[in-house]
Amino acid sequence: MGRAYQNRKDSMAKTSDMKARIYSRHARELYVSAKSGGVDPEGNLSLRGLIERAKRNQVPAHVIEKALDKARGVGGEDFATARYEGFGPGGIMVIVDCLTDNPNRTFGDVRQCFTKAKCKLGSPGSVSHLFDHSAILVFQGDDEEAALEALMTADVDVSDIESEGGKVTVFAPQTEYYKAKQALLDAFDGVDFEVDEIQFVPQASVSLGEDEQVVFDNLVDMLEYLEDVQNVYHNAG
Repeated sequence: MGRAYQNRKDSMAKTSDMKARIYSRHARELYVSAKSGGVDPEGNLSLRGLIERAKRNQVPAHVIEKALDKARGVGGEDFATARYEGFGPGGIMVIVDCLTDNPNRTFGDVRQCFTKAKCKLGSPGSVSHLFDHSAILVFQGDDEEAALEALMTADVDVSDIESEGGKVTVFAPQTEYYKAKQALLDAFDGVDFEVDEIQFVPQASVSLGEDEQVVFDNLVDMLEYLEDVQNVYHNAG
């Protein structure tokens, strides 16, 4: 079994309402990145990666363009990152990443989700030290050694590499994301990344009983329904 990263191929997108929320999350990320680093993807590597991910997640082109057009304007909304950490049923650890223009509102909304699920918010750092902040790159293939050689040649600090089910998965510190991705692009012609993200990856997973799983799923559903929430990470196995 490989490391338990979360393949968020946006399985939530089962209803038009959730699709709209997913599009909004991508648009917000694009806007913030373009506003801070420029609207040219060639000069803003963060923006380029976000555009590629949005396209992979089937975000319509007009949504992407609208976010970039908005970033080209003067003024605009002022978003800040916010991260909340807490505990779910069975000792599950949860990290909630947000982009917000009103931190007080966002904190209240997130806290209410934990309260409704009879779970508890923790203090900053209470659970994140048990996760690795990792770049994750997954692509079709089985030549793990060739991938590792390409990464080592490019002097990439690789945390882990796996080959399973016809896919190669590379884990690297989040600071090595761009270097790792470029090394693989250079080594494998036409490589298409099925997963291309930076995530909090749990160092160990926890299994839940049936009743605990119901409570946990409810907590995650409530959090992911919030407009300001970008990502929810956890160590549920």
